[in-house]
Amino acid sequence: MKTKKLDHLSEIYREYDAFLIDLWGVMHNGIKLNASAINVVKELEAKNKRIVFLSNAPRPAKKIAEFLKKLKMDEKFLKNILTSGEAALNSIKKNKFGEKFYHLGPQRDDSLFVDVKKNKTSLDKCDYILCTGLFDTEEENLKYYKDLLKDYTTKKMVCTNPDLIVHRGGVQEYCAGKIAEIFENLGGEVVYFGKPHKEVYLSCLKKNQKTLVVGDNLKTDIKGANNMNLDSIFITGGIYKSQINNEKIVEKLFKEHNVSANYFQNQLTW
Repeated sequence: MKTKKLDHLSEIYREYDAFLIDLWGVMHNGIKLNASAINVVKELEAKNKRIVFLSNAPRPAKKIAEFLKKLKMDEKFLKNILTSGEAALNSIKKNKFGEKFYHLGPQRDDSLFVDVKKNKTSLDKCDYILCTGLFDTEEENLKYYKDLLKDYTTKKMVCTNPDLIVHRGGVQEYCAGKIAEIFENLGGEVVYFGKPHKEVYLSCLKKNQKTLVVGDNLKTDIKGANNMNLDSIFITGGIYKSQINNEKIVEKLFKEHNVSANYFQNQLTW
């Protein structure tokens, strides 16, 4: 499939009933909202299109809504948010992977398991490892995690954010997916929640609606769209912005990641 450069979403929006939009890299960069993308959401809302924000955030949807409100996103756009953290929490509450867990991630993610915090324990005593990201004190030293986990590969890891990296403003940061990758390379088994895995889509798609996926991550957003046979727009100004300087690079990246998209835009533009 040849990917078409799309100047304006207004050219094609009538073809779709629903829009499944990524947050980080499309709607904001971790520090401020993308004004062009916000304008798109306003236009779609005015035309009664269904909008779902689907995020690989390792926190409950209400926490993401609070964060977006701090960035000054209009509250009326915050009613349809689904996160990988929320999807994982539903299984955690049912003790699907055992009862006791070890939390591998920053303290800010503690909100994810506040209802089951009594089950948090040490790496030695846990039934499974709940990975939401990197420790605040070890955000760049990946060898630390290799050493930490090498003797615990018989335990399952639950990864609540399959993303490998994000950009906070102009700074690249590792995500939980990077730790999960290290764990798998050590021989461990990982259960992923979030894009591109089908389960998270099944909870927000409606069968009678033609849906367009918008995202900046080829491994999660676009791969997920491909897995679900959904049309998609690849946003080139997100995590791959430093690599993309012409259209040929876009096709090259698609081949490298074995994905395809119907359209691409530098940023989501009406």
